Amino acid sequence: MPEWVEVIVRTLASIIVLFGLTKLLGKRQISQLSFFEYITGITIGDLAAAISLNVKEAWYLGVISLTVWVLVSLGIEFLQLKSKKARDFIDSKSTVLIKDGKIMEDNLKKERLSNEELMQLLRTKNAFKAAEVEFALMEPNGEINVLLKKENQPLTPTHLGIKVGPESEPQTVILDGKVMDEPLATRGLNRSWLHTELEKLGVSLDNVFIGQVDAYGQLYVDLFDDQVKVPQPQQKASLYANLKKCQADLEMFGLSTDRAEAKTLYEQCSNQLEQVISDVKPLLTR
Repeated sequence: MPEWVEVIVRTLASIIVLFGLTKLLGKRQISQLSFFEYITGITIGDLAAAISLNVKEAWYLGVISLTVWVLVSLGIEFLQLKSKKARDFIDSKSTVLIKDGKIMEDNLKKERLSNEELMQLLRTKNAFKAAEVEFALMEPNGEINVLLKKENQPLTPTHLGIKVGPESEPQTVILDGKVMDEPLATRGLNRSWLHTELEKLGVSLDNVFIGQVDAYGQLYVDLFDDQVKVPQPQQKASLYANLKKCQADLEMFGLSTDRAEAKTLYEQCSNQLEQVISDVKPLLTR
């Protein structure tokens, strides 16, 4: 066959083989490349290119070479899973860059990091002052992880002694103007509910780029038409207002009755509801 046809066939075959082998290696090859994995990725790509263009060599030799590289990579990954010494030797250990608020200059030299590069890495973790950092660690893949000092950490319900229930993940119920029935059913909803919510927002289904339902049953939408402003969901605000109204009604009933027993009961219920409102306010007003 003509060489240009052979190049096309070889290229298509290389793409198929390369896709299958990289799927076998797993996602870590893409997102968390170690030093050896980086070398493997470059070599596999170079071999695939050679198979596509080198029409004078037998194509199966390149496939054999690709397969050997992948098998060696899998073998090393298996060895790393079984042996910590192997992990430390192949990927190296994590390096402490900041400890007890003190920058470890010797470790910076070991990793060939300047103080400017350290500050750049800290800024990627929203730490703009080295004085705010209690501990910083460089992982084997080059990523830095930072632990801020307690006084600089974001305030959470745990710090306030507040227990909060688990929050389920949002469900994407509309994509490119099409309803996703399975996520909708997962939230215990149906198309009728969805169309009602869209009518409340004043938008049409075919204009919705993405639509999501959160754990509170509120629908958030992003439209194809960026000029149209969509009102924010009001379910939580409406619930908060209704609770406040109920608490005010209980107070009014307590004031309007002449029966001492009923007055006491209304006051107790009002106080209990007021405490409930105080507990859920952070969830309903954020």
